[in-house]
Parts: sequence; structure tokens; C-alpha cells
Amino acid sequence: MAAALVLLADGFEEIEAISIIDILRRGGVEADSAYIADSELVTGANGISVKADISLKVAMLDDYDMVVLPGGWGGTNALAQSPLAQTVIKKFAQDGKWVAAICAAPYALHVAGVLSKRYTCYPSVEEQIRPEDRVSDQKVVIDGKVITSQGPGTAICFGLEIVRQLVGEDSYQLVKEGTLSTFC
Repeated sequence: MAAALVLLADGFEEIEAISIIDILRRGGVEADSAYIADSELVTGANGISVKADISLKVAMLDDYDMVVLPGGWGGTNALAQSPLAQTVIKKFAQDGKWVAAICAAPYALHVAGVLSKRYTCYPSVEEQIRPEDRVSDQKVVIDGKVITSQGPGTAICFGLEIVRQLVGEDSYQLVKEGTLSTFC
């Protein structure tokens, strides 16, 4: 079974994190949320607290095929500034595994030095990355083993693309149809 590790830091974008985890699990991907601070209770950008599954400090990284970063400025900055999160992101990339980020979170991939040449993100975030390389007209961009997406409104499409890459077209189509996500 394919598995993804979703990193949560205080200030994460709730719509993105929950939608991604939900879509992945519907698609047959084992999706675990990992907290980077000292508490399993992580509070999102809009004050919604979520109990994460595991501490990133003890996560068995070799058990996962992908690391996923939801956006939200607070969470993104925490992931960009966390030595542990940055090490994990770099390890996935160095091991030839998938890395994925949505909204502001491509910035954390940029800080880690693993953001692909072509990417997308929340409008205006590219000013802190590489504005000339942002693909602004696509909900989801895949470049090599890096998947990026624009923001809360594209979270389902982002999750579906992760399902397609990790599990295949059949699961992608089943979840897409089952969630009425014809806009993806």
C-alpha cells in the first residue's frame, strides 16, 4: 500500500490538510499526519485544532512514498524554519521519493532546495521563490517528483493527483467520481 506523510505545523491551512488526508485515504493511500512541535494537537490558521497521528521525530520515513505539505503562512514558515522538517523534505527528495506542497508551502520546498523548476503556489508567494517559473494557469503542476498546487480551492484536485501518482488512474477516477470532483 502506498503511504504519504502529511506535515502539520501550527498555522497550517485546515481545508488543505483535511481535504488532502481525506482524498488520499479514499483513494487507498495510507495518509498519516505528523506534528513537528511538541504537541500532537496542532492548531490551524483559522483556529481549528487537529490531533495529528504521529510525531515527526519518531516517524519511520522509509515507510512513506511521499511527504506532503499543506499551506497556510504560519505552518509554511514553521516548516521552512524547522531543521527537522527541512531534513525530512530533503531526505525524501534525495531518496527519489515524491514531495508535494500546496498554497504557500512550495516556499518550504524552496528553502529546502528541492522545489522543481516548474511549480505553482498561492498567488503572491512566488515573489519569495522564483516568480518567473510559476505556472499560474494550472491547479496542479507536476515536475519530476514534485507536485505543487495553488491553494484551498485546489486541495481536492491536488489530493486526487497524489492518488493518481501513488495508486493509479483507476483509484483516481473512482475518488474523483465519488466526490463529484469533475472540476479537477
